[in-house]
Amino acid sequence: MKNYPQALNDLLDDFEFVTTRSERAELLLDIASRFEPVPARIATRPYPEEHRVPFCESDAYVWSEPRDDGTLKFYFAVENPQGLSAQAMAVILDETLSGAPLEQVASVQPDIVLKIFGPEISMGKGQGLMAMVAAVQNAARQALAGQR
Repeated sequence: MKNYPQALNDLLDDFEFVTTRSERAELLLDIASRFEPVPARIATRPYPEEHRVPFCESDAYVWSEPRDDGTLKFYFAVENPQGLSAQAMAVILDETLSGAPLEQVASVQPDIVLKIFGPEISMGKGQGLMAMVAAVQNAARQALAGQR
């Protein structure tokens, strides 16, 4: 396994055992059902452009907040109510990367999207989800640069 946070490695392992599209869809819908939008203390509508995820068809936004232990807590908004893939990706990124060592978060590659959503994901949707991963990765890199 890569030098990813253990929670992410565990999740990627779980997806290795998914064999059908319907099983994958069911698992992702279950994950998406845990989505909670960014709290008002972090951001309110209209959300600032600098937090918008490029290429995301679901109009997603990403924020990070420093925690006392030097890690980051990630928050997301997904403006399209049908954006279940973006909501699932937001839950996955929050649950596996919030509170993880910044070096590990910074090393997470956008290709995890293919491992989670499967190779049949559309190019447009895949680009947006990979951009969500890249936004979290960039936040970790910026936080690391600020610590040096």
